[in-house]
Amino acid sequence: MERIFQKINRYFYGKWHIAVLDLERGRWTNEPNTNYIPYFKAENANGRHILIQPLKDIACFYMLVDDINWSFILKHHIHSNGKWKPGRMVVETSPGNYQVWIHSEQALSTNDKLYWLQKLCSDPGAHPGNRWGRCPGFRNRKAIYRNSHNQYPLSKLVWVDWRYLANVPKPLSTQPWGGVCQNSHLSRMDYI
Repeated sequence: MERIFQKINRYFYGKWHIAVLDLERGRWTNEPNTNYIPYFKAENANGRHILIQPLKDIACFYMLVDDINWSFILKHHIHSNGKWKPGRMVVETSPGNYQVWIHSEQALSTNDKLYWLQKLCSDPGAHPGNRWGRCPGFRNRKAIYRNSHNQYPLSKLVWVDWRYLANVPKPLSTQPWGGVCQNSHLSRMDYI
């Protein structure tokens, strides 16, 4: 578990926090100190969700793509040669269900994020403002994922790239283009 915290820490440049979510009592945040791992494990075992988020001063550089399956991972987050696209942290939140954090080179506005989240087939109900992702290494305590043995799936860290950043282009303008040459084969997906 300490290694997972170290990897998350590198991905968010040490500027992140962790939260305990109780569906009845609300959410409370903590610093992501490895000394608190037993506390987080106990809270998780008692039915609470453990979530992560970058701090506000860097949150504009991160976007969370939520509730996607492996086919969307292959389409949008892995190059055709099988290598991961840069700046990703991929978490399997339940069997066959994923969240992908994207670390952008430039700051993204909420509208930028809304545009790209729609293009990347993210959960349409997951607004990018103040988004929390599931922390890998803890159980997904949603009742729909409880199995016949009364157990819950473990959220797994699939991939993390803290060395490189994603080049997320600004959304296309809604204005019609002029009479200049246009390459109809240019895809914005080539850049993210």
